[in-house]
Amino acid sequence: MNEDAAPQAAVGAGANSQPARVRPRALLADDHTLVREGLVRLLAAELEIVGAVADGRALVTAAEQCQPDVVLVDVTMPLLNGFDAARQLQRACPRGRIIFVTVHAEPDYVHEAFRAGAHGYVVKTAASSQLLLAVREVLAGGTFVSPGLVYEPRPRQPEEGLADELSSRQREVLQLVAEGRPAREIGDILGISRKTVEFHKARLMRVLGLRTVAELTRYAVEHGLLPGR
Repeated sequence: MNEDAAPQAAVGAGANSQPARVRPRALLADDHTLVREGLVRLLAAELEIVGAVADGRALVTAAEQCQPDVVLVDVTMPLLNGFDAARQLQRACPRGRIIFVTVHAEPDYVHEAFRAGAHGYVVKTAASSQLLLAVREVLAGGTFVSPGLVYEPRPRQPEEGLADELSSRQREVLQLVAEGRPAREIGDILGISRKTVEFHKARLMRVLGLRTVAELTRYAVEHGLLPGR
């Protein structure tokens, strides 16, 4: 075969064909492998999947690197929950549109997601066509909430919800303590000293009026930072 034939054929084909459509870039986060794989299969025809990760910290890191157009995120994830990950995504990837894909259908969860920066909210019991519709709507600049969910935007109230009770660092420490991680490991994850971890732990217990790690864990579960136990 003539070595020049392939380049010539490629040029000729390019001249007569339509330019390749640039697909929006998507990043996925869910701590269940089967869910991640299912989302990839569902969305791959319309989106360029640039990553699929299992925890909130990996999500923020990947978003900084990949700068996706749309991010699909669960609420309950290890290391960093979806709400706090979404808040960090607004700095790490400001152009990215955020869609929560979760089992939580309670109004408080929906409201907290949009307060954290969400543009869409889809329950995992929904049909796959609903998620595709949500992605299209959100990428077009709109918002989407699964039919049947209660969400009415309302003015932000002082000391409303977990985000206002605790600082972002306190929320991070709360989740990691509730996951059963020791102070030294928490310090390594957050890049702070063990002494600072203990300071935050004591302070958040005082702010929340809690006394034990068991009470902290129950609080974290009630606020969607951990799955129910």
